[in-house]
Amino acid sequence: MPLTPSEIAVAFSSHRFDEAEPYLADVVFWDLVAGAPRLNKAEVLALTAESAEALRTITTTFIDRRVIESDDTVVVDSVVEYVDEDGEKSVVSSCDLYEFENGLIVHIRSYAGVRTY
Repeated sequence: MPLTPSEIAVAFSSHRFDEAEPYLADVVFWDLVAGAPRLNKAEVLALTAESAEALRTITTTFIDRRVIESDDTVVVDSVVEYVDEDGEKSVVSSCDLYEFENGLIVHIRSYAGVRTY
C-alpha cells in the first residue's frame, strides 16, 4: 500500500530514508538552509546515505513532533535528542517543508538548530 504524503515526510524526517526514497521525484531539490543545497536526486541520496551511516552508532530519541499537511505540502517540526558513543548529547530542533507533485517529493526545505550538552 502506498504511503501518504504525511507518512513519507515523517519517514524522511525520522531518518527512515529507505522508506521515503521511492517517493523522491527524479528531479528533486533539497534546500538545507544552514548548508549547501542538494540539487538532484543523486545528491539527495548521497547525503541520506551519509547521514544514515553517521547515525548508525548514535542513539536517537524524538522528543516532540508536529505534522501539518495542506494541499501538496507537508511540514514536519521535530525536536530530537542524539547521544553519541561518548555520551555527548545534542538536541536538534528542525523543521522540514516538503512539496509534493503527483505523490512524489519535488522540494524539501530544512531548517535546523543544534544545542550540545
